[in-house]
Amino acid sequence: MVQKKGLLVMAYGTPYKEEDIEPYYTHIRHGRPPAKEALQDLKERYEAIGGISPLADTTKRQAEALLQQYNSASEDEYQLYIGLKHIDPFIEDAVKQMSEDGIKEVETVVLTPHYSDFSVGTYNQRAKEECDKYGISIKSVESFYKEQPFLDFWTEAVKSSLAEISEDEHKDTAIIVSAHSLPEKIKEHNDPYPSQLEETAQLLKEQADLQNVFVGWQSEGNTPDPWLGPDVQDLTRDLYNEHGFKHFIYLPLGFVCEHLEVLYDNDYECKVVCDEVGASYHRPTMPNTDERFIQAMINQLELL
Repeated sequence: MVQKKGLLVMAYGTPYKEEDIEPYYTHIRHGRPPAKEALQDLKERYEAIGGISPLADTTKRQAEALLQQYNSASEDEYQLYIGLKHIDPFIEDAVKQMSEDGIKEVETVVLTPHYSDFSVGTYNQRAKEECDKYGISIKSVESFYKEQPFLDFWTEAVKSSLAEISEDEHKDTAIIVSAHSLPEKIKEHNDPYPSQLEETAQLLKEQADLQNVFVGWQSEGNTPDPWLGPDVQDLTRDLYNEHGFKHFIYLPLGFVCEHLEVLYDNDYECKVVCDEVGASYHRPTMPNTDERFIQAMINQLELL
């Protein structure tokens, strides 16, 4: 008889409706309610992308696709649990449900390709602490950015954007690879996150035979501490001023789907900069539930 195991898929979470925005933002701020101006700014960002982010629905679809593909490839049978960082169902809720369902072993993955102690590390730690309370054994994926299917997806994605540009202008095209910025202090602890993004850019450059590839950071938090840079908007201006690029292709490959950080920070804010300097803005479709993206996570799960 096959013993059912848990598959815990973790993600950041997003408000489900407008009423959720304030408690969600308060949770991100460790229980400190946001100032009225900051809350209004966030609400306006959501309004600019159509009301509420599609992230919640996409996270659910990604998790379900991962379960289906993993169960098809595995001799074991997995039961799906979704645990979120900043809104229900929280990671702790998911582990409690596992215990109630009699799950004794769980494998986990966070829906982000790169590892940082500040990001993936905190998800994995929360899951482990909770699993320890219930006597559930846990194994966790740390990253999957080097997996070939992940690189294959982004190779095709960048080529789809290059296909929108005449070949004689490829030399005048900048490709900006980006991920969510984190506080610069992570470098003091030799956190692998910045070098992993650099490595991803290099792997993609080699595989897709790209020129003019640059690494930027985006969506930094509003804190007094410095965050990893250069910011993608500043980088766009600087590259235009230095090289006069006619086209900018944005590959926010530290993210996994269309959501606020991509639909607003890229499609609105970066496009504004492109419009300012007179260059063309391009961004390919995000991975969402693409089979190659799902397979990249499965490759790492199978190594646990």
